Amino acid sequence: MLRVDALRALYPRLEESVVVTIMGAVAAELQSIGHRPRFFYLQHAMGLASSMGLGIALCRPDDRVIVLDGDGSLLMNLGTLTTLARYRPSNLLHIVFDNESLLSVGGFPTATSTGTDLAAIAAGAGVPRTSTVTTEADLVAAVEDALASGELTTIVAKVADVGPAAFVTDLKLLENRFEFARSLQEGE
Repeated sequence: MLRVDALRALYPRLEESVVVTIMGAVAAELQSIGHRPRFFYLQHAMGLASSMGLGIALCRPDDRVIVLDGDGSLLMNLGTLTTLARYRPSNLLHIVFDNESLLSVGGFPTATSTGTDLAAIAAGAGVPRTSTVTTEADLVAAVEDALASGELTTIVAKVADVGPAAFVTDLKLLENRFEFARSLQEGE
């Protein structure tokens, strides 16, 4: 499955959510599909999208928060899974696109390329709902199931090791920051 195709399939579910992406391909591909004011592209902070998403979910329990993460990013901050499990925000969905590579910084293989199972690690950390999917249809079904469940969920989506021509968004960092903050304030 291509990550950009998976994002297109998920897009209708993202439009009405607060979305935090990790840097690189996920951010660039989501923006290429269509930017929304409640999308925050966390540039230059590899490993921290799940932590930021957790903070937003805890502070805004009436908003659905979706974190779009990567395998390399999650591996840099595995401790986030125990913190997610500790607080268990029911409004947080954590989607990890696993291409078994640090694509945005040169394509070096990650531990998932040699068998590390991120869904099993999340489950072991105490995340109540975890799964691994390999097709767009299965991803959409898993996301719909997670959103209906009202429980913290981590979904690992296995994707091909390909990405966009560039790994940056067209939106300037400060512009995204201020637009995102305004959109959250207006939603209160």
